[in-house]
Amino acid sequence: MHTPPDLRPFGGADVYLSSCASRAVLDLIANKWVALVVGALHPQTLRYAELRRRLGGITKKMLTQTLRDLERHGLVRRTVHATVPPQVEYSLTELGTSVSGLMAEIRNWSESHIDEIAAAKLAYAEAEAHRVEAL
Repeated sequence: MHTPPDLRPFGGADVYLSSCASRAVLDLIANKWVALVVGALHPQTLRYAELRRRLGGITKKMLTQTLRDLERHGLVRRTVHATVPPQVEYSLTELGTSVSGLMAEIRNWSESHIDEIAAAKLAYAEAEAHRVEAL
């Protein structure tokens, strides 16, 4: 695998360097819940409860944390409507929409290759069991 040269002197980013700010962006978008929240919000606006129902297995704490992180980084817009009780909606910003295609590709790849991954895990476990028996 080819590692690109350090692009910082030319005004570029280099995610392979621990000191590069782009690594924080990679950390954000590589998060499972971020990928799922972005996918759930594309192309629609959802309320908190709707998002929670859509994202099976997410806790209230994790959903709140993920939404705050996405809002902080400019990927999600939080809109509060002055109703009783207040109605809060979440939608993707232009920046969030720009990454949603990438997230969709990762989700699609995951769903398309689940059988291959399961078979590889099984083969690994069987090979590991044979290695242990041989000792």
